[in-house]
Amino acid sequence: MANEQNLDLVEISPTATPPVCRIIDYSKFKYEQKKKTREMKAKAQKVVIKEIRFGPNTDEHDFEFKLKHAKAFLESGYKIKSYVHFVGRTIVFKERGEILLLKFAQALEDLAKVEQLPKLEGKRMFLILAPKVAAPKK
Repeated sequence: MANEQNLDLVEISPTATPPVCRIIDYSKFKYEQKKKTREMKAKAQKVVIKEIRFGPNTDEHDFEFKLKHAKAFLESGYKIKSYVHFVGRTIVFKERGEILLLKFAQALEDLAKVEQLPKLEGKRMFLILAPKVAAPKK
């Protein structure tokens, strides 16, 4: 039947019993599959991570300034990767850096949820925050 219509016999679902086949133009079929995958990629949400850097001796004013930026980022739907960078001998103040990051997370708890608690990697201590998903309105 496919030869009579100058089309191809394409196996759509080989795992089904009996296997599903269609008589269609194979090049058109491949084109439509590529088009569907392209649309799926375009609709997929891209996760953007904004970084906020602290020092272990960050002052209160600087903390508030960075907190204001973090709130704006979270309201825009971005994830935040905040970290304390220990330079030279400041690595001694690991506790101070952890306290600073926990204070940061606590200040943003109404807008964000903690994805990863403070973790030291090399000379940096990371904290990852993701925006809370708003409850659907009824």
